[in-house]
Order: sequence, then C-alpha cells, then structure tokens
Amino acid sequence: MTRILIVGGVAGGASAAARARRMDEHAEIILFERGEFISFANCGLPYHIGGDIPSRDALLLQTPLSFKRRFNVEVRVFNEVVAIDRAARTVRVRDLARGEEYEERYDKLLLSPGAAPIRPPLPGIDTAGVYTLRNIPDMDRILAALTQAPPRHVTVVGGGFIGLEMMEALHQRGLSVTQLELSDQVMAPVDREMAAMLHERIREAGIDLRLRTGLNAIEAQPEGAAHRLLLQLGEGATLETDLLILAIGVKPETLLAAQAGLELGPRGGIKVDAAMRTSDPDIFAVGDAVEEVDFVTGDAALIPLAGPANRQGRIAADNMLGRAESYKKTQGTAICKVFDLAVASTGLNEKRLKQLGMAYEKVYVHPGSHAGYYPGAHPVSLKLLFAPDGRILGAQAVGKDGIDKRIDVLAVAQRAGMTVFDLQDLELTYAPPFGSAKDVINMAGFVASNHLKGDSPICHVSDVLALRPDQQVLDVRNPAELERLGAIPGAINIPLDELRGRLDELPKDKEFIVSCQVGLRGHVASRMLQQHGFRVKNLSGGFKTWLMATAE
Repeated sequence: MTRILIVGGVAGGASAAARARRMDEHAEIILFERGEFISFANCGLPYHIGGDIPSRDALLLQTPLSFKRRFNVEVRVFNEVVAIDRAARTVRVRDLARGEEYEERYDKLLLSPGAAPIRPPLPGIDTAGVYTLRNIPDMDRILAALTQAPPRHVTVVGGGFIGLEMMEALHQRGLSVTQLELSDQVMAPVDREMAAMLHERIREAGIDLRLRTGLNAIEAQPEGAAHRLLLQLGEGATLETDLLILAIGVKPETLLAAQAGLELGPRGGIKVDAAMRTSDPDIFAVGDAVEEVDFVTGDAALIPLAGPANRQGRIAADNMLGRAESYKKTQGTAICKVFDLAVASTGLNEKRLKQLGMAYEKVYVHPGSHAGYYPGAHPVSLKLLFAPDGRILGAQAVGKDGIDKRIDVLAVAQRAGMTVFDLQDLELTYAPPFGSAKDVINMAGFVASNHLKGDSPICHVSDVLALRPDQQVLDVRNPAELERLGAIPGAINIPLDELRGRLDELPKDKEFIVSCQVGLRGHVASRMLQQHGFRVKNLSGGFKTWLMATAE
C-alpha cells in the first residue's frame, strides 16, 4: 500500500489528493495544511469582498470532514511540515494547535506550498492598516477593517489580477480608491496599447489611477488626522489614505524544498520535470511554487494560475502511483474582469517577444462580438502575434463581450500547432445573438494571412510615428468621422467611395499609409491602390489602434 503525504491544499494539493484516491482506493493519503482551510476558491476572494459572492461559505469547496467522507483522505489542518529527511523518507510536522512536533513516513511526497504575496522591505511595511490577500483569513481581516472602522479612502498598490479585482471590489463598496502602479500600464500580460482601454475605463469609473508611481514608505498618522496612513510616493509626492492593499505580485514558497536540498530553477521556483518530479525521485511538486515550461519558448517560467496547478496535481498523483503522465507546458492563458470590460491573453506578448529577440508579426482587428444588426453587439479588440511562418505566438483581447471565447479558441489553436492560415478555415458557431458569419477569429486569420501572402501589406502605429519623407498617411473615412473622432496629424482625406475617381490626386512617388477606423476600409483601399500601381500599406487596426497606442 502506497503512503502519500501532501503538503498544502487548495488547487494543486487538493486536486492531487482527490485524483490519487480515485486512482488507488487502498493508498494511504494524508494532507497537511498549516492553515484552517484545505480547499477554497482563492480566486473568488475579491468578489466576496466586493459583494458579488454574498456568501462566505460559497468559497469553501471542501472541509476536512467532507474530504474524509468523500475521498477517505486524512486532512490535518493547523499542521505545518517544517522539515524533510530525504534519506529516511520522513517529514517533521509541527502541530500548531498543540505546539508539538512529530514525524511521518512517506513513500511519495507531494509539495504544494503555493506562492506568498510580496511584501517589500519598505519603511512602515508592518504598520497597522496594511494588508495582502492570499487566503480566507486575509480576506476576513480586510473585511473586518472595512466594517469595524470604515475607511473613507483606500489605496491599492499593484495593477495585476488581484490589484485590479480589489480596486473594483473596494469601489463597489462605495469607497474612494487610488491605484498605484510602478510601470506604465496595468495588467502586465497584455501590451500597453491594449491596456490603454483599461486605463480609460478605470478612470471613467472615478478611480485615481496613477501609473509610473511607486510606493517608498508608509507612516501612521497621528490621532485626529484626516486619514490614518501617509504614503511616501516617488518624486517626493505623498498620499493620505486609511487602508492599504499590497498586490504587487507573489513569490514561490520554496523554503521547505530548499532546506531539504531539492534543486531550484533559474527563476527561483522548485525545479520539476514533465512528470512533476523534483530532483528527488520520490518527491513531487505542483502549483505556484514550481517552475513550469513556457509553451512558446521552452524556457523556465513562473506562471501562478489555478488551471495549471489543478492539472499538475492530477498528473503528479498519477505518477506517484506508477503511471507515466507528463505536463504539456504552460501558455499562461488568463482573463480578468475590469468593471464591464474583460481583458484576456494567451501565449507571449509583444514586450516579451522583443526581449527574446524573436521574429514576429502582429495584426489588430476590432470586429463586433456578434452580428452588428442584432442589438447588444460590442467591439472585440484583438491583437494577434505570430511568427513569419504563421505560427501563433500569442494573443490579447479587450472588450465587453465575447473576450473569453476568442482567447480560448486561440489558446486551443496555439496548443494544436495551428497557424494564422488555419484560422481562416475555423468553423465556429454563428447566429446573430452570438457571433458573425465571419467570426473575430476568422477576421484575424484573414488579415494575418493577407499580410504574409503580400496581398495586403500592413504597418503599425510605430511606422506612422516615424514617417519617411516619401510616405503619406491617407485617411479613407468620411469627413464627418474625422470631425467627430479625430484624425492622424498630417493625414490627407479621400473617402473610400470617392477614391477610385480621385486617383489622379495621389502622387506616384509616395508610399501611402492607408488608415480608416478599424482597418477594414483601409484593406479595400489598399487593394485598389496596389492594383493601380501605388505603393501602399494598411495601418493595422486603423485609427482606433492609433488612439490606443498613443494614449497617455
């Protein structure tokens, strides 16, 4: 009978325990959790704070008793594994309730310690009123602070998933919120021009969003002050606030593994192979503490997401019981709600491709989420990144509707090894309330394929910002659109429907950068001009992408 010990619950550990029981009814399985809760919806914590999930109990997926009844897994909460003796194949456990230590023997050991919120060593970091959010007790402490002595102003530091979700949750509670982000954008997995739509929406909601702004120190205000905390920001600025949420990222919890002599990877996580096995053949590791393999590059990566952690737990359980399953790398597919917008991505972004020096192409499309003549359609702004041979490298999308569907399709296409040429042929569901006969995915495939084939060469905002003397921007929208929406500086305007009859106004010694609102009319104009002997490129995504890319 195999004896399996599991350190840590939630996504990776609890999934591994349940899978191990399903695969071996006779294995002895013990799960140790240093906290009170073994299986809870940590991704749902901000939504309970904001009131979207009214019941706290809804976040508790399994209890020690329910896990024992269903899976016959012994769960020991408030028990922390503090050391591993690899030679003896034992762990030392500290019973936090009793203050006692004891040892347990294992045949196979699984580590699922997760990742801890980063708390930088800033002056005043331990001041009362400073919080992070990782688990149920963290959530309870924040809720207590919000209800027992209600703040008037709250500051969230960080613009990632937790930072954005907490910003919105606090706003929903009627609080005045400032959000600080050290970089020039929120939501780092997408590129800045895509994040520009989020910046606009966040500020539209009344949030004081401050980009390129770091936190240097925290001070407690004296009794009777208007606010409880004084924040020292970059460039000598200050900010008064009542409560501070730190959401600047997480770091893998590797102390136990490192002390046991297990190998860590170049990114600081626990190094595992495709079987989720560590450098010790009897010890496995899963979840946010491990280094994964990036799907596109094959390099080590830290990607703390629930989906990969669940799959890794399942694979590790199989392999601890003698199977030979392998984890198939991580794409980093993710989505986040920002008020009525969704932002999602998969694969690599353009920033990362540039860092790696990889050759790539990109296109932007902005079609409707479903047929425009059916009420309720909203634009889907999609950025597709691909190799010169058409391989899909990554994708990003922002909009009010249909964002998850499009990124999910592209994540599957990327994993299946499809190219942008294949996207043209995808047969996706269509009825007016749900999509279009030519879906957003098809449109992106058409634009990318036309570019690679040379049928409709494209250019980008960076090219327009660096125009050569022999280049001219030609806007083919109607004059009323230019008056209402604006135009690229220096562009000449000939509406598309007049262009064929006004070709003699265009000098043949110029290369024309054609722009319309979203790129479709620009494509039609480009094809026309090409066949009349003009040198021409279409601005991918049109004037809408120009606005996104040049937004402050």
